[in-house]
Amino acid sequence: MSKVLIADKADPLCEKTLKDRGIEAVVKTGMKPEELKEFARDFDGIIVRSASKITREIMDNAKNLKAVARAGAGVDNIDIPAATEKKVLVMNTPFGNTVSTGEHAIAMMFALARHIPQAHASTHAGKWEKSKFEGVEITGKTLGVIGCGNIGGVVADRALGLKMQVLVFTPSMTTERARELGVKMVTLDELYAKADFITYHVTINPATKGMLNKDAIAKMKKGVRIINCARGGIMVEADVKAAVESGHIAGLAVDVYAEEPATKHIFFGMEKVICTPHIAASTKDAQVTVARQAAEQIADYLLCGKRTHAVNGDKI
Repeated sequence: MSKVLIADKADPLCEKTLKDRGIEAVVKTGMKPEELKEFARDFDGIIVRSASKITREIMDNAKNLKAVARAGAGVDNIDIPAATEKKVLVMNTPFGNTVSTGEHAIAMMFALARHIPQAHASTHAGKWEKSKFEGVEITGKTLGVIGCGNIGGVVADRALGLKMQVLVFTPSMTTERARELGVKMVTLDELYAKADFITYHVTINPATKGMLNKDAIAKMKKGVRIINCARGGIMVEADVKAAVESGHIAGLAVDVYAEEPATKHIFFGMEKVICTPHIAASTKDAQVTVARQAAEQIADYLLCGKRTHAVNGDKI
């Protein structure tokens, strides 16, 4: 019988799906790296979300490991080169949390436009500061979407429904896809120059790491509002903080940070910054979907060799 470790908190459907397929499922979450390294020794598969990191050291110790499934889209917490070298298949669930993450970005945009968290806190404190929280309308504004894949496409679609103009920068997008979505493809510099709101939906890689920096900000409109529900590493956080303080960035909404969990951060306490704790994909709907998909994918591979959404499948 194959044995799979569920190393991060997941919907109970994950464990049930594995057991229904005849796989032994063990749930043990919250382990520190050294504990996970030892505990994972005899497992054929591991399912994670974003908390646990599957490192080379863990794979060195897990001699039976054949597959790692990420219940979510991002796989930056898994050492892909090491997995490939050790013939460990890495899979993700790229579509399961698409709508939830896209909706969170739209919610963050509204919160920025109307100062909703700040007004909420002020009113709860017994104040009545109507003039302090004057906002801006969404209608007629220009939204720049950087990275218009699955999630960016959801954001663009919702923004168009809000009567916004949508500019996108995605090198891989075809003119047919842009026409289908109803968006305009532009260069990154043109997007910076024209967008009233900018939202990021890119993975972290050498091209995107630190892309939101002082040089990029200098090309943006004064008063731009920025949303990042992608990855914290795409920001040079000190540069962004300085731009908020100067007023060049009128508002910032972030769900992700360079180091997580972020219990202390240079953005915390800033009046024009809205922070959430990496919850863009945290809806009941999304968690049920990715839990089931991750379990089904790892079971398919362990039982019959079927590969679904394999990140390194072409090299194994």
